Amino acid sequence: MKNIKLLMEYDGTNYHGWQEQNLAISQRNIVTIQGMLRENIKAITGEDVKVIGSSRTDAGVHALGQVASFLTDSYLEPAVLQRALNSLLPEDIKILDAEEVNEAFHPRYDAVSKSYFYLISNMSISSAFLYRYAWRVPHRLDMDSMKEAGSLLKGRHDFSAFRGAGCGAKTTEREIISFDIERLERIDFMTAGITGDFIKIRIEANAFLRHMVRNIVGTLIEIGRGKMAVNSISAAFEHRDRKRTGPTAPAKGLFLEKINY
Repeated sequence: MKNIKLLMEYDGTNYHGWQEQNLAISQRNIVTIQGMLRENIKAITGEDVKVIGSSRTDAGVHALGQVASFLTDSYLEPAVLQRALNSLLPEDIKILDAEEVNEAFHPRYDAVSKSYFYLISNMSISSAFLYRYAWRVPHRLDMDSMKEAGSLLKGRHDFSAFRGAGCGAKTTEREIISFDIERLERIDFMTAGITGDFIKIRIEANAFLRHMVRNIVGTLIEIGRGKMAVNSISAAFEHRDRKRTGPTAPAKGLFLEKINY
């Protein structure tokens, strides 16, 4: 039996997240990335495989470097499987690489760290080409306060206050390895440049809780607007209370960037 590792990217706009759900019959038309992969692998190999992903991205979240794996008895080489999958999958899901790895490899448990970034369009009128990929925040934001607050996130903390409802994690302690926030005056797109006022927030951690990045971004926006104090981050860690943090930022601005092994 072979263990096939896939590196993939996808636009999450049209999908109900990564993970397949146990849904009522009336809801079984809900499409997930994991479900699309599983169905198309079956079409190629005839096997009902279990597809394991490195990160269970939410509905509407995008990925540039998602990693998945599945076990197969198929004689097809990884490169052939890659081509076959890309010929069947929708245009908004692409397999960037496929390789055979050790049967013990696990995309999620073997990951050392993961990085996400979030895009914000800090303008009253935003580009028509970015509405799928950036959260439009038309308010003036204090970047110094946001950077100061972001620095408090680094290190190992209990992120209970940044955990989304329905999170099944056994522990809420996570370590943020790096945090960066920067303003961008231009985003390259389709060989052209879209100019404006953009903010990119990038976070690398050993692991993430459900909605953790989106709740961090929502909190930083509130701090940038002056609605919350910089030390709200420390208070959230101390009290472990979701009510002490900001709203959940929309999924569309979030990108899974890379999984490190």
